[in-house]
Amino acid sequence: MTSPAGPPAMGGRDDERRPLRLLAVTACPTGIAHTYMAAEKLAQAAAGRGIEMKVETQGSIGAENVLDDNDIRHADGVIVAADKDVDLSRFVGKRVLKVGVAEGIHHPEQLIERVRSAPVHGADGTASGSAADAPGGGKERGTVYKALMNGVSYMIPFVVVGGLLIAVSLALGGHATAKGYVIPEGTFWAHVNAVGGIGFQLMIPILSGYIAYAIADRPALVPGMIGGWIANTGALYDSEAGAGFIGAIVTGFLAGYLVLWIKKVRVPKFVQPIMPIIVIPIVATTALGLFFIYVVGKPISWVFEHLTSWLGGMTGTSAVLLGAVLGLMIAFDMGGPVNKTAFLFGAGLIASGNQTVMGMCAAAIPVMPLGQGLATLIRRRLYTEQERETGLAALFMGCFGISEGAIPFAAARPAQVIPANMLGGAVAGAVAGLAGVKDAVPHGGPVVAVLGAVSGVPMFFVAVAVGTVVTALTTVALVDMSGRRGRAEAVGEGSGAAGPVLAGAGAGAVVPGPAGRELSPVGAAAVKETAVPGPGGRSATAEAGAVEETAGDGGPEVLSGHLTERTVRVALGAAEKEAAIREMAELLARSGRVADVAELVATALRREEQGSTGLGEEIAIPHAKTDAVTEPVVGFARSAEGVEWGSLDGTKARLIFMIAVPEAAAGDEHLRILALLSRKLMDAGFRERLLAAPDERAVLAVLAEVG
Repeated sequence: MTSPAGPPAMGGRDDERRPLRLLAVTACPTGIAHTYMAAEKLAQAAAGRGIEMKVETQGSIGAENVLDDNDIRHADGVIVAADKDVDLSRFVGKRVLKVGVAEGIHHPEQLIERVRSAPVHGADGTASGSAADAPGGGKERGTVYKALMNGVSYMIPFVVVGGLLIAVSLALGGHATAKGYVIPEGTFWAHVNAVGGIGFQLMIPILSGYIAYAIADRPALVPGMIGGWIANTGALYDSEAGAGFIGAIVTGFLAGYLVLWIKKVRVPKFVQPIMPIIVIPIVATTALGLFFIYVVGKPISWVFEHLTSWLGGMTGTSAVLLGAVLGLMIAFDMGGPVNKTAFLFGAGLIASGNQTVMGMCAAAIPVMPLGQGLATLIRRRLYTEQERETGLAALFMGCFGISEGAIPFAAARPAQVIPANMLGGAVAGAVAGLAGVKDAVPHGGPVVAVLGAVSGVPMFFVAVAVGTVVTALTTVALVDMSGRRGRAEAVGEGSGAAGPVLAGAGAGAVVPGPAGRELSPVGAAAVKETAVPGPGGRSATAEAGAVEETAGDGGPEVLSGHLTERTVRVALGAAEKEAAIREMAELLARSGRVADVAELVATALRREEQGSTGLGEEIAIPHAKTDAVTEPVVGFARSAEGVEWGSLDGTKARLIFMIAVPEAAAGDEHLRILALLSRKLMDAGFRERLLAAPDERAVLAVLAEVG
C-alpha cells in the first residue's frame, strides 16, 4: 500500500511487528445515547479484527476514557464519529477520519478500513492524503446552521442581561424629557444602565465571533469579534447607524471562511507554529476590518442617507401608508441601518413640532420582542427551554421599548422571524398613524404611555396589541410550517415524521398517587390496564388499591432506582412513534415523578425533530430533559410488531426505553447509567433475553445485568 507523506501506510512491516492501534472519539449533540452506542460498536468491530482501540466518549457527563498524549503518539489512525465540534488539534500528524455519529453505529467495520487511508491532519487544521473526510451531501448546510446556532447561543445571555438591566434602570431611575428617557448622571440607576449598555455593546461582537469560531476554531475568534464590533460601529464608515446583528452575521461568516482559506496556504515549517496565534488572527482581522469599512460600509451609509431622504418625501402622503412603512423599517433589523433610519427620522421631526411620526415608530418598537415572547407562550412545544426563557425576558424588554430583545429569535430563524416582525410592525405603525397617536420623546414601548409622553394612549395600546398578536401568530405559523416541511423531508430519509402532538385537555392534571406522590389521570388509567406482580411474588390487578399496596414494594429497582416495575410494560399498544411516545410518557407517570404529561410528550417530540432516537438493532431511546418531571425516571416497553422510528438501519423499534430528567439533573448519575445501558444494548444476547422475558419482573431481572 502506498500513502502520502505523513504516517507510514498501515499494513507494512511495522504493522507486522505489532497490532494495529486505533483511536476513536464519539459525540452527539445531546451527548446521551448515540455517543455510547457508537463507542461500543467501534470497540466491538476493532476487537473482532484483533485491533487495539481506545474510544473517548464526549457525552453530557463530560469526556470519559480521555485519549492522552501517549495514546495519540502510538496510534496509527483516529476515527472521529461526531455530530458536534471536536477539537482535532491534538491529532496533528495522524490519519483522521471524520464522520457522523450514525456512521460509527451502523458501519464500524467500514470506518476501520477507511481510516487506513484517511488524510493526515495538519497543524493548520487542513488535511492531506488520499481520502476525503466524509461522504458529501449536505455537509455545508449543516456547517452554516451549526455556526449560526453557536453564535446565537453565546449571544443570548448578553441580550438578556443587558436588556433587563437597561429596562429596570429606565423604569426606576429614568424620566421623560424632550431628548428621550434620561437617568440623572452619577446616580445608582445610571450605573446600572451603563452596565446593561455594556452587555448590549458586547452582544453583536459575541454573535459574530462565535459564528466564526464554529467555522474555523480559535484562530477565527478574534477577527470575528473585531469584525462584529466594526459592523456595529457606524461611525467607522460614516454612518449614523451600524449594520446591527445582520452585519454581525455577515462578518462572522466572512471571518470564519477567510480563516479557513488562510489555513490552506502553504508556509515554511518555521512559520507554522505561530500561524494560529499570530499570523492568521492579524491577517484575517486586518483584511476583514478594512474590507467592511471601505467596501461594505459605504453601501450601508448610502442606504441610510437615501432612506432618510425618501422618508422625508413621504411626509405628505397618507398617515396609514407612512406608519406601515416606518413599522416595516423599525422591525427589519432592530438596531441596524434601516431601523435607525426610521427611528432618527421620527425623532428629528419632534423638534419641528411633528410628534405623529414618532408616535408611529413608538407603537412599532415594542412589537418584535413582545410578539416573539408571546409566540413562545402560545406554542411552547416549538421552542427549547432556553428559547422560552429568552421569550419571557423579551416580553419584559418589549414593555420598555427595547426591540433588541427579539434579536436572538431573528438570528436563529431569520426566514421565519424577520417577515413576522415586519408584518406586525407595519400593522402597529399603520394603526397608530390612522389614529393620530403622538409621542413627545424619542423612545417607544408601553413605558412611554405609562409615563405620560403619548397622546392618544388607548389607541396606542391597541396598535401595540394588534401588532404583537400579528407578529406572534405569523411567527408560530411560519416556524410550524418550517418544522413540518423538515419532518416531511426527514420521512424520505428514513427518520420518521413526527407531527405536532398535544395531549388532550387535562392530560397534564395530577391526582394523588401512591406513597403520597402525584399520578396523572392518564397514568392512573394505564395502571389499571396492566397486571403486575404484587408483594411476595403474587399477581395482582393494578387497580387503584393494588397500586397503593405495591407503592413501597413494587418489585426490584434497577438503574439506581430510576426504573421500577411500575415503569415496565411488556406489550406496548401503540403502533406509531407519536402514539408510542405518548404511551411511554403515561407509563412514566405511574412512577409519580411526572408533573405534566403533556409537556413531557411535547419535549420528547421536539427532541425527535432534532434527529431520530431510533438507534438501530430494534432499539429506540427517546429522551427528554424537562421540568415536567420532578426526578429522573426511566421506562421500558416492548413492542411485538415493532414501531417505525426512523432508524438508519431500517429496523423497527421493539425495545423502547424512555428517559426523562429534570433540567437541573443534567450531567448527574442517570446519564452515566444511560451510557452503561447503551453499551449493554449492543450485546445481542442481552437484547434476546429482553425480548424473551415473559413478564415485568423477568424484564427487571434482565435489566439488572446493566448494574
